[in-house]
Amino acid sequence: MSDYQTKSGLSVHPLLVAFIEQRALPGLPVSADQFWSGFADLVRTHAPTNARLLERRDDLQGQIDDWHRQHGPVDADAEGYRRFLAEIGYLVPEPADFTIETQNLDPEISSICGPQLVVPVSNARYALNAANARWGSLYDALYGTDAIAREGELAPAQGYNAARGAAVVARAAQFLDEAFPLAGGSHADATGYHVVKDGGTRHLAVDLPSGRTGLRDPAAFAGYGGTEETGEIVLVHHGLHVILVIDPKSPIGASHKAGLSDVVVEAALTTIQDCEDSVAAVDAEDKVGVYENWLGLMQGRLEDTFEKGGKTVTRRLNPDRVYKDLEGQEASLKGRSLLLVRNVGHLMTTDAVLLDGKPIGEGLMDAAVTALCAMHDKGGNSRTGSIYVVKPKMHGPEEVAFACAIFSSVEKMLGLSPNTIKIGIMDEERRTSANLKAAIYEARARVFFINTGFLDRTGDEIHTSMEAGAVLRKDQIKSERWIASYEDRNVLIGLACGFSGRAQIGKGMWAQPDNMAAMMAAKIGHPNAGANTAWVPSPTAATLHALHYHQVDVFEAQKRRHNQELPGLDALFSMPVLAPYALTREEITRELENNAQGVLGYVVRWVQQGVGCSKVPDINNVGLMEDRATCRISSQAVANWLRHGLVSRDEVTAVFERMAAVVDAQNAGDPLYRPMADNYQSVAFQAALDLALHGVDQPSGYTEPLLHAARRKVKARERARA
Repeated sequence: MSDYQTKSGLSVHPLLVAFIEQRALPGLPVSADQFWSGFADLVRTHAPTNARLLERRDDLQGQIDDWHRQHGPVDADAEGYRRFLAEIGYLVPEPADFTIETQNLDPEISSICGPQLVVPVSNARYALNAANARWGSLYDALYGTDAIAREGELAPAQGYNAARGAAVVARAAQFLDEAFPLAGGSHADATGYHVVKDGGTRHLAVDLPSGRTGLRDPAAFAGYGGTEETGEIVLVHHGLHVILVIDPKSPIGASHKAGLSDVVVEAALTTIQDCEDSVAAVDAEDKVGVYENWLGLMQGRLEDTFEKGGKTVTRRLNPDRVYKDLEGQEASLKGRSLLLVRNVGHLMTTDAVLLDGKPIGEGLMDAAVTALCAMHDKGGNSRTGSIYVVKPKMHGPEEVAFACAIFSSVEKMLGLSPNTIKIGIMDEERRTSANLKAAIYEARARVFFINTGFLDRTGDEIHTSMEAGAVLRKDQIKSERWIASYEDRNVLIGLACGFSGRAQIGKGMWAQPDNMAAMMAAKIGHPNAGANTAWVPSPTAATLHALHYHQVDVFEAQKRRHNQELPGLDALFSMPVLAPYALTREEITRELENNAQGVLGYVVRWVQQGVGCSKVPDINNVGLMEDRATCRISSQAVANWLRHGLVSRDEVTAVFERMAAVVDAQNAGDPLYRPMADNYQSVAFQAALDLALHGVDQPSGYTEPLLHAARRKVKARERARA
């Protein structure tokens, strides 16, 4: 406490004070006194409501646990269960039909459909890569992944594989034929691309062996650029731009009959710069690092210098792309993804600020500070002046209304116009899913997106139904009808509330960054389902997933779905429990090993190194993108089986110890890694084991309380050694 500084009655960590007063406030029409006074009012006004809402979560969970102890799984009395949920206020009355009222949304949100990245804002290099992923080389994405087969003559070589390169060019030509068909012939046969002036305007001419042709839809030609030696052809389809790079002197262009050296596609239209699930920020030092990077993105000055391929590289934000329109006038396309920021949820507290000696709600601090930083955006990000905040882990309409009340207070304290701060609702907790229309209604003046999140949603389903019985294996859960109901309800309710052409309806993450062929086969289902956007794990994946939004007209898909029947709550609550003796001992052990290995592989990096999101090898050495959501489902699955006697405490401990050796071997090449198998008392191992052994007692099954405590312990030891 002695190091804290007093600001309007709050005790504030000096690192946060310095950041606010020396980094965030300069250049803004907000004084330090105005900020701290308003922030203190914000905390005092909303802290009691925050506490009450968390108590309400626990109260509802206790009543649901009691119901299951008396009645068993939901299917034993589905109607009675639904009636019970309404009686205790878990289900609220549905509002009459309405249309959302959100104003001043950027076109990337309202009228253009495409991929969305999620990236830890704490990592400057990743944050910059994601922001710059608005544009991606299709040639590079195809050549470097299994989206082009890797067998036989197409196998990647140490040097350039000409056969693989030819397959890439052929696949790109196929894409161009689908999105930008010629009036006759194929892009695969093009021998030249020319911008031809006809009167006062221009059109695209394409040379083929059979003669000159043009685009079947001349309006798909948007402009041109480049120099006399190299040129760019700007095309547009479904609102997304594609740039043909003509450079006959380049190594790739020299081998192409038309000198086409690359096809650059508009890819990640939006990026969530994440302060939550993919970040390990446990104290004032960590939080200031998060805020510093977000501020740098908003100011356009963030950069990162690192070693790559033996060279020093400095990464900065890309400028806009400049070209000429059909009249020859200069025009531009945004060079960067529209940046959104994900705050933490309502649960966690932070000792970066103390009220009456106690840590305040971290979400209150995130709301105030991320909005303050966003005030530095002068149109480089949002061209409408909006601030886009994604709010996760909200339980039901009352908590959505609370988030909106917080944002309203932040707007007043910072002098922003009402509803400047927009809210993205993560539909990832069951009480929100069951009351989604009412939740949207509470945010109708500022909502800009709803998004499904399978992993957190499954983790919450397991925890909410903990007393109902033993849950299915994770691979079985994915095919259950409640998941299909959940995904369908999100789209259909969003459409009924007027999201089409106004706001985003999103889908969740593809978790296998090295398996792009499977992604290309599966993820087209998201735009086909009527989703404006879907999460991808990398800029390369965004480039490839962008092709799906050329194949599918999302707004037409939404029209097809608009009047479809909404799955009922019986389907949403239908997750079954395992039948007695449905699994053999071998199957139980294998699933326990799978979950234990996943939890350990994620937790050890989180606790030891503060890595909140990374590609973690699973038990079969398949790299999976892991964050706290994946950890939540795995730990809750083990906790559930332990609760219902499928496994014993000793068996769980023994499996975790056995899997520690597997994880150690998978991390053998990391010089910063500290093995667990020779030290089961290590903070990382104990934190992972505690998530399973004490998962039933964790609030809503969240992993944050245990992970934060463990990481803080490691950081304290590191400071003591230093």
